[in-house]
Amino acid sequence: MTAAATQTDPRTRLVEATIRLLARTGPSEVKARTVASEAKLSTMGVYTYFGGVPELLQAVADEGFNRQAMVFARLPPSDDPMADLFAMALACHDFARRNPHLYDLMFGLSIHGRYSPSRGEVSPILSGQSPSFRMAYGYLVHGCARLVDGKCVRKAAPDLLALQFWSALHGFIMLDLGGHFSQVADPAAEVLAPICVNMVVGLGAKRDKADASAASALALWTASQSEKNSKARSK
Repeated sequence: MTAAATQTDPRTRLVEATIRLLARTGPSEVKARTVASEAKLSTMGVYTYFGGVPELLQAVADEGFNRQAMVFARLPPSDDPMADLFAMALACHDFARRNPHLYDLMFGLSIHGRYSPSRGEVSPILSGQSPSFRMAYGYLVHGCARLVDGKCVRKAAPDLLALQFWSALHGFIMLDLGGHFSQVADPAAEVLAPICVNMVVGLGAKRDKADASAASALALWTASQSEKNSKARSK
């Protein structure tokens, strides 16, 4: 065991071990025994620190939303609310592509059916009401509020706009993760960006302005990803 591992608290080690297992093997191997082994802890640790696998998975989902919120927080703001909202969609798509099984868990999909709690309560993974989810989702609500406040679209309740954008974005991401856009060279540019443009135009934005905002967001995103990849290669 490394010195860094011994200095990390057991709960964090178990959460990070689960995320590594998800990335490496998918949901099928996420079990108390395999997670504990990955974390270099006894199997009992899962029950001692979380109560069971369902609670561990909730903590993993929350960590996923914490990481998603950090991705949104790192996006540089501009004076163009539409471009900033489009950039958020691109960042969310990239996050999901880099962490497909974690993203799956965050929204209570395939893995959750195997470990649903038996207490008769609605799981926060399914309800989307955990504090970590609300923190990440709050960035989208704020982005929609900027659209309305900046008169980019007609007056509407930002929380309802956020639900619409979230539904469209999440649907696109799940289809992409499922391989349904394999025939498309660049799904983000050819499918996601037009979805965002069509949505804001439907809400009252001028199409030429929406197209320009989408183009700006795509250009900045492509440049930032190229710079990130270049730095990664130089290390």
